Amino acid sequence: MPLLTQNIRVDRITSTAELFDKYPHLQENAKAFRSQPLTDVDPKCLLYVQQREFAATIPADNNVSVIGSEDATTCHLVVLRHTGSGAACLAHCDGSNTYAEVPLLLKSVTSLSTCCNEGRLELHLVGGFKDDAMTSHELSLNILAAFQQLKDDIHLQTCCVTGNLMCRLNIVHIMSSFLSNPFISAFFPSPEMNDLDVNGVHKPAVYGVGVNVKTGKVFPATFPCKGPAEDLRSARTFTGGQMVDIYDSSRGLVKVGPCKWSPNLEIAFWLSQEDAIILKYLSTSPKAEPPHFVHHIKSTIQFLLKHPSSDGLFPGGQPQLYHRIESGDWERIAAQVDS
Repeated sequence: MPLLTQNIRVDRITSTAELFDKYPHLQENAKAFRSQPLTDVDPKCLLYVQQREFAATIPADNNVSVIGSEDATTCHLVVLRHTGSGAACLAHCDGSNTYAEVPLLLKSVTSLSTCCNEGRLELHLVGGFKDDAMTSHELSLNILAAFQQLKDDIHLQTCCVTGNLMCRLNIVHIMSSFLSNPFISAFFPSPEMNDLDVNGVHKPAVYGVGVNVKTGKVFPATFPCKGPAEDLRSARTFTGGQMVDIYDSSRGLVKVGPCKWSPNLEIAFWLSQEDAIILKYLSTSPKAEPPHFVHHIKSTIQFLLKHPSSDGLFPGGQPQLYHRIESGDWERIAAQVDS
């Protein structure tokens, strides 16, 4: 079966506005979700997921209570959970290879639920905003379509994404000035579930999401700590790394790499540029990025310049492995053959 909501099959849609029109309870669910207070998650119980990463675990995991990710502008945060086993997966998707990524998320949850005969798979989708290039809207549609192609029943619970007036009206050649006319908008309101208009600048209402793997609760969140190996993981994505599973729940280990990149001294150019230039050329949503975006980019570039080749970071071609110590921090352990 494809995607379901309230046990009703979700038809193929051409816009998220159409989705909200056909299934109005999704609007109410999204409003309820974004109205929740923002939770500042304790790093000592957190498994943080960066862009183009996912992680899955079960309630019995003694090392992780919350899987979370943030800094999503046009990106989407996807939570898939099995209500019987409690196995939960969170992914940070940017549209790089959506149709190949979604089956990986399903496999990560079902492989942790093989001994459970009861329960169902529930989907929570959060992200995007009313960006000028409509990148958010396209990603929303692609993720929903990818889940519709799966053979397993997937129950859509939360869909806190932006709507789209142009697709809803099916008038792709209407000038943007016409669409922004208050008179027109009054007659053709577009549901913007994850969009905030701040003095004419559109931004996401929710940038970050956490899932409590003990209770199954999904909530808006922020994360003071994004480790372990934050710069290394960012460098992997910056240099074109694809979606990857970062966690071995059976051993309680965060696994990073091995990954490869080639020396590129030209990227040093960006370190001398003004913040506005970096935002303009290295972001899909310059006006909506969180305040630390430029610092994050510069830190990643500095890491790549310090390590022009990735070979030395992975002795023997083995991944970097991290386990949680008594203090709650992630500590690197000696490389070992991945079983």
